[in-house]
Amino acid sequence: MKAIYRVLSHFLTICGVSQFLSSPCDSHWNAIVQILKYIKKAPGKGLVFTDRGHTNIFGYSDADWAGDASDRRSTSSCCIFVGGNLISWKSKKQTVVAQSSTEAEYRAMAHATSELVWLNHLLQKLSFCEVDQMELACDNQSALHLSSNSVFHERTKYIEVNCHFIRENILSGVIKTPFVNFKDQLADIFTKSLRSPWITYICDKMYAYDMYALP
Repeated sequence: MKAIYRVLSHFLTICGVSQFLSSPCDSHWNAIVQILKYIKKAPGKGLVFTDRGHTNIFGYSDADWAGDASDRRSTSSCCIFVGGNLISWKSKKQTVVAQSSTEAEYRAMAHATSELVWLNHLLQKLSFCEVDQMELACDNQSALHLSSNSVFHERTKYIEVNCHFIRENILSGVIKTPFVNFKDQLADIFTKSLRSPWITYICDKMYAYDMYALP
């Protein structure tokens, strides 16, 4: 199957500077200049879509707890692979301030679960493939334990709706939630400022290459 290319943008930074369109300052302008430099230097950067011999659906969810210094809200992110190909990714600031990293991560998991459920319905409508149990990887052990615990502690009742939503999909067999080491958390690229080697490593895992550098 011939490889297909899709251009990537510097998504996280664009989301960051777009929040200050009404009152930008010098730091935001400098960030925009960096975005334009990145795009100029990587005109062929994109995703390679190939037939990898399976149609498994695997997602990653992550959150940058209290990462926004202006209002201390967290940023949720997720990326979803179908058949080993990255087909969906998203980064969005959470609407409320999370009181713990577990809450922030769990809200990110709830959002990613919604994306997986929607994708499941879409693929069934299109008769694209037989959808088996989907997987959603998370690098926060507390959030994973919370998803498998039917007893809610008093301090977690404020996220009980998200808990029930995720647990319902786990118990019905729609998804399962394996643990992933932070070194293999691909959604980090949408929530955190990473060093160049780490960005390159994650891009390779996402099959994001420079079209002009391929043989």
